[in-house]
Amino acid sequence: MVKVGLTGGIGSGKSEVARRLAARGAVVIDADKIAREVVEPGTSGLALIEAAFGPQVLREDGSLDREKLGQIVFADSGKLARLNEIVHPRVGERVAELQRAAPADAVVVYDVPLLAENNLAPMYDLVVVVDASDRTRLARLTGLRGMAEQDAVARIKAQATREDRLKIADIVVPNEGDLDDLDARVEEVWARIRRHRTADA
Repeated sequence: MVKVGLTGGIGSGKSEVARRLAARGAVVIDADKIAREVVEPGTSGLALIEAAFGPQVLREDGSLDREKLGQIVFADSGKLARLNEIVHPRVGERVAELQRAAPADAVVVYDVPLLAENNLAPMYDLVVVVDASDRTRLARLTGLRGMAEQDAVARIKAQATREDRLKIADIVVPNEGDLDDLDARVEEVWARIRRHRTADA
C-alpha cells in the first residue's frame, strides 16, 4: 500500500486532482467529507456537539448548522478545542476503517486540506501538493464559486502559505491552466506513484 497525502490551498484544484486519481484506480479518502459524515443527524458526534454547544447549533431539520457553530468556536479557542475533541477521534476511526478495507496493494490518497497546517506530512509515503498562484485561486473563488472577494481573500490568508505547502511536497502539480493540462499532469503523477509502489514492493 502506498499512502499519498494530497493537499493544496482553497481554489487550487485539489478536488479535481483527487477525482482524476480516483478514476485511475486510487482509493481516495476525503477528510472533509468524513468530518461531515461523523456529525450527521443520528450520530454520537452530533449528539455530543449539541450537548456541548446547545440546541442553537442545530437547524430546524436536526442537522448541524455549520455557520452558527463556526461563529461560536472560532471566537473561543477553548470551544474550538472541545469541538476538535469530539470530531477528530471519529474522523480518525473512520479513516482507519477505510484504510483497512483497501486492498493491500492499493494506492490510498488522503485528501487533506490542512495537511501543511497540521504538520501531517510524515504520515504519508508521498505528499502531492496542487499549486496555483494566489491570483489564480482568487479568480477561481470569485468567478467559479461566486465568493465575495474579501471572503475569498480571508479564506486564502487563513490557510498555510503557498511556500509552506511547497516545502513539504514530494510532487508538485502546477495548476494554472485548463482541465486538459491538469489531466496530463495527473497522468504524470499517477505514473510516479506507481513507480514508487513498484520500488517498495
